[in-house]
Amino acid sequence: MRRFTVKHGASCLLLLLLGLACTFAATAADKLVIAHRGASGYLPEHTLAAKALAYGMGAHYIEQDIVLTKDDVPVVLHDIYLDAVTDVKDRFPDRARGDGRFYALDFTLAEIRQLRVNERIDLETGARVYPQRFAGAKAPFRVPTLAEEIELILGLNRAAGKEVGIYPEIKKPAWHRRQGRDISKVVLQVLSRYGYRDKNSAIYLQCFDAGELKRIRRELGSQLRLVQLLIDPRYKDPDNQTDFQHLLSAAGLREVAAYADGIGPWLPQVVSGVDASGKPIITDLVKRAQALRLVVHPYTFRADQLPQQVASFEQLLGIFFDSAGVDGVFTDFPDRAVAFLQR
Repeated sequence: MRRFTVKHGASCLLLLLLGLACTFAATAADKLVIAHRGASGYLPEHTLAAKALAYGMGAHYIEQDIVLTKDDVPVVLHDIYLDAVTDVKDRFPDRARGDGRFYALDFTLAEIRQLRVNERIDLETGARVYPQRFAGAKAPFRVPTLAEEIELILGLNRAAGKEVGIYPEIKKPAWHRRQGRDISKVVLQVLSRYGYRDKNSAIYLQCFDAGELKRIRRELGSQLRLVQLLIDPRYKDPDNQTDFQHLLSAAGLREVAAYADGIGPWLPQVVSGVDASGKPIITDLVKRAQALRLVVHPYTFRADQLPQQVASFEQLLGIFFDSAGVDGVFTDFPDRAVAFLQR
C-alpha cells in the first residue's frame, strides 16, 4: 500500500466580486465548500480581499483563524506569530521574543494595523511556500479583526440576499491562557454580539484542543455547532494535550459526539492510501462519524499541493465527495470545488 500523503481600490473589488457571486448556481444542498483562509489560492491568506473573493466564488462558509492582540482584540491570523505572513521584522525589528519569533499577542491592534500582509514564506529559506500564488508584493493587504471580517460577510449577505456562514477556529487556547488571556471567552462575546448564538446560526466553531471545546460547551455554555479538528497523532504540540489517536477510536468518537457536532480530519485519516490497482483505500472514519450524527469536513484541498497518487484536483474532490461521502471540504480554491459540485 502506498500512503496518501500531501506535499508540503477595495470598493471596486467588492463590486466585482458581488458580480462574480451571481454567476454561480446553487450547489448540492448537503455538501459544503469551506473557503480555507478565504480564497487563499489566489490572494494572501486571511485578508479581507481573499474573503470577498471566496464569497464571490460561491463558498458556503468562510474560515477565520483567531488569535488575540496585546489589547485583547481578536484578529484573523493563522498563527500566533506574525513573521511568516507580514513585514513585522522590517517595521518592528526589535520586538521578537527570545525564540526569534514575533507574536501577535505582543502587539496592539494599532501596531498590527501598520503591517503589510504578504504571501506566506518559509522562515528558514525566505522562499514563498506556494510560489505560483499571488505575486503582488506591494498590494495594501492588512490583518483584519474578527469583527471587521464578520461585518464584511454579513454586509455581503445583505447585499446579495444570501447566507454565507463563518467558520472560526480558536487558535492555541491553552497557550493564550498561559499568557493570562481567555481567548474563547473573548471570541464568544464577539460572536454573540453579531447574533451567532446557537445551532441555527450560520457558523461552525472549530478547535484542535478537545479540552477547550468541552469547556466551550459545558463551562462557557455555548450552543453553537462545534467541530473537533483532528491531526496526525504523531504530531506533538506542548500546548495541546488532546489524544488524537484516542479520538479516532470508536470510544473517542462517541466522546466527541457528546460535545461536538462534527469533526475536521486530516486528509489521510479519510483516505489512507491506494491499493495495488491504484484504487483509493477509504477508511471507515466518515461512516463511523456520520453514524454518530457528526458532520465530516476534512482539510486541506489544494490544487497546487496534490497527494502524490492523485492526478488532478477534481479527482481528489471526487474521491472525498463521491467515494468517501464527506459532508464538506476545506479548500484554498473554493471556485473549483463549487464548480465540481455543480456537475
